[in-house]
Amino acid sequence: MDFLTLIQILDSTIRLATPLLLACLAGLYSERAGVFDIGLEGKMLAAAFLSAAVAYVTGSVWLGLLAGIGASMLLALVHGLASITFRGNQLISGVAINFLAAGLTVLVAQSWFQQGGRTPSLMGGARFEPITLPFADALSGVPFLGPIYGDLVSGHSVLVYMAFALVPITWWILFRTRFGLRLRAVGENPAAVDTAGVSVTRLRYAAVLICGVLCGVAGAYLATGLQAGFVKDMTAGRGFIALAALIFAKWRPWNALWACLLFGLLQAVALRYQNLDLGGIVIPVQVMDVLPYILTVIFLAGFVGKAIPPRAGGEPYVKER
Repeated sequence: MDFLTLIQILDSTIRLATPLLLACLAGLYSERAGVFDIGLEGKMLAAAFLSAAVAYVTGSVWLGLLAGIGASMLLALVHGLASITFRGNQLISGVAINFLAAGLTVLVAQSWFQQGGRTPSLMGGARFEPITLPFADALSGVPFLGPIYGDLVSGHSVLVYMAFALVPITWWILFRTRFGLRLRAVGENPAAVDTAGVSVTRLRYAAVLICGVLCGVAGAYLATGLQAGFVKDMTAGRGFIALAALIFAKWRPWNALWACLLFGLLQAVALRYQNLDLGGIVIPVQVMDVLPYILTVIFLAGFVGKAIPPRAGGEPYVKER
């Protein structure tokens, strides 16, 4: 593998890891507050559809982004009502959201655009365009440094840079602010937080809505940044991969970054080396495509027993009288 090929693979890794990272951070906020959310997939899918639809109709990718965030937050609110207010089973609520989004997006897309459950292709201002960082062109001819800065660091959309900036921001919020301390405490011992006069319900709703915002950005990036429109089931299990990365990362932001980059690298390698020939043994493209999902199963089987989730996770809080 030459240096240019390596840069191209790493560039694809960053692009493919971005929606995983956003969804992983979304789940991190929610689960740190004690609300398990396996509906990340559904919220991303709903956001992907509505962002692409609004961006196509209005020609503005920013309006599409806002619409995607709105769709995701609406589903997040539904999950909050079911699991926090009505104290329902959080896993069942998440599964219901996934099924609802999978069916509703295709139905509405077919009704609106009559293109087999997809939106028309997005062009121009309806998509997030790559950003060229300062001095990227000037350094393009410099050996080693030029390709790294010009091709790997520069040339991504604004949502990519935002996703990676959210990692230290999330760490600071969770571990250096009063809000973060209370959020983590709600996931560990909600009764102690309630005794201190802090609303458990309000904190958990805040975490669930933050999760909705980040899932909305992740879905919008899929449809308006990574691809040029919405297609049926375009999330392709990314929400579940993000959950696996979250468990592997032990609910910590920096660990989540490396876990998502690892999953992104496997996807990039699978796309790059289809029908890989290893000394006469050809590995089919289907085997390469399934590698990220195999890794998900391995991570869950190998680390789910070692990663200790928040102690109050998945349990509705009932205030003692």
